[in-house]
Amino acid sequence: MRFDVITLFPELFAPFLQHGINRRAFDAGLVDVHLWNPRDFAEGNYRRVDDRPFGGGPGMVMMAEPLWQCLQAVRASRAEPDAERAPVVLFSPIGAPLNHGRVESWSRSQGAVLVCGRYEGIDQRFIDTCVDLQISLGDFVLSGGEIAAMALLDAVARLQPGVLGDQGSHQQDSFNPALDGLLDSPHFTRPEVWQDQPVPEVLLGGHHERIARHRREQSLQLTARQRPDLLALAREQGLLDKADLAFLRSQRLL
Repeated sequence: MRFDVITLFPELFAPFLQHGINRRAFDAGLVDVHLWNPRDFAEGNYRRVDDRPFGGGPGMVMMAEPLWQCLQAVRASRAEPDAERAPVVLFSPIGAPLNHGRVESWSRSQGAVLVCGRYEGIDQRFIDTCVDLQISLGDFVLSGGEIAAMALLDAVARLQPGVLGDQGSHQQDSFNPALDGLLDSPHFTRPEVWQDQPVPEVLLGGHHERIARHRREQSLQLTARQRPDLLALAREQGLLDKADLAFLRSQRLL
């Protein structure tokens, strides 16, 4: 799959693409990333890409024309038929929240064109004309869309075959359908006792069924306390069995 990132700061992506486990996905071309700077498509000696907002107000607004010209270059490079054009995604506080389901969908897609805004925002005419989808990381505002773009690329890359050392690792992630959309259970490693805190004894016994049940109960407990909305959804969808419900009642979590 291919992601084209339109950003005024392409240099921010270099360390992200060159380090960490997900570098395997980028190096192998499983997730092909191309960086485009709209300043390269702006006119004048100063390559201006922003201007003051009509109607007054603080800050500057990214101009539509440099973004439009940059997008045309992206389209030409991708050489896709009109019917198969990759969607244009803008990272914005008003967008749909990025969640596990959307990440899984992106991980099986042809990719997208990711637009990273800056300043006070982007000329609405470019958004209305060119953007197919807006995505948000949450109810807060970032200085630009670059961090959000990296978050999407990271989440998509780690789902590609062969990227993680253990292919089953991501199936135990929080929000994964393998966990019925619940939060993952706590994890422990050596030493067995750290600052007078022992590892739960059940994890040391080697009894796989007991370990699985313990982790399930910890997942239920953690989800009930931290994300009750996810637990309610799992119950509504019939994903909790009798043992799950009995445990939650015993802990007064239901």
